[in-house]
Amino acid sequence: MYNSFRETEQGGALKDSHGRVIDYLRISLTDRCNFRCVYCMPESGVCSMGHDEILRIEEIERLVRVAAGLGIRSVRLTGGEPLVRKGVVDLVGAITAIDGIENVSMTTNGVLLPAMVDDLRAAGLSRVNISLDTLDPDQFRAITRVGRLEDTLAGIDAALEAGLAPVKVNAVTVRSLNQDFLAFAKLSIDRPLHVRFIEYMPVGNAEGEGGTGWGKADVIPSEELCELISAQAAAAGLPALVPASKSSKPVGWGPARYFEFPGAAGTVGFISPLSRHFCSECNRLRVTADGKVRPCLFSDHELDVREALRNGDDEVVRAVLLAALGAKPDEHHDKVGTERNMSQIGG
Repeated sequence: MYNSFRETEQGGALKDSHGRVIDYLRISLTDRCNFRCVYCMPESGVCSMGHDEILRIEEIERLVRVAAGLGIRSVRLTGGEPLVRKGVVDLVGAITAIDGIENVSMTTNGVLLPAMVDDLRAAGLSRVNISLDTLDPDQFRAITRVGRLEDTLAGIDAALEAGLAPVKVNAVTVRSLNQDFLAFAKLSIDRPLHVRFIEYMPVGNAEGEGGTGWGKADVIPSEELCELISAQAAAAGLPALVPASKSSKPVGWGPARYFEFPGAAGTVGFISPLSRHFCSECNRLRVTADGKVRPCLFSDHELDVREALRNGDDEVVRAVLLAALGAKPDEHHDKVGTERNMSQIGG
């Protein structure tokens, strides 16, 4: 298995055992967060890992350097909330400087962006995804349990003003929340915002204390949602969504299908991990804050790269990454529930 991957690597693109090109690495910097979103973690938060349990900044840099040597070209930093991790700006700079890395991005709730975005941009951060599930202040407080809508909106403004591009807004769609989806879609009309609606995913334990509450009844299939938004737009005197032109689609590595209001500055995207899953196009590996490589978001199978980083040379680290490639499943097979919550996995 290891030799076959080396041959693929030497031939150009790094591929998994199903022939998919893998060039994208998502790294969780922390399991901690300044929000307590209902679908992500329990109200009391998670039992935070100790300092020695999470990957050190220099270990993350080394991991990316080894991964880049294998063919990884794009890195996304996630959490928890990545901006609460001490040293994040220096880490962005260090990763950006690694030979072979072409893009460094981040997924954040945006609260800390106004104070940090200029430094992040100067360090090399090129793009950002901001999580935002409602535009109603009271509902925002209920979903996040502790957050203020105006703080996340200020983060979006700061990202645009700093020149990050694209700026994407990620909204998890949950039927029982009765979100105003047209209001979200309209954010894309006047400013270059790329709003993406993400189907509610069965990650974490749905039941019991600290459960996410996920259920099939709360999943809104993307096709249904697209039709709903177009109908609501028509009722409001707006044109229907149309497939986005090639020039309008935001640069990125995700599986969204993009639409736009004619003449709009941004786009509206739909990510359909359940109703129209995109496993055949998967191009990523995930690394948790405590140094476990997850070949698939929906699988509990993990490989320990922290041990390799602390007690092995670069060849040992490479071997873990290549083993993770070999362990990537063909698809998630509609698996429901994972041992870790989303905040512990990194999305």
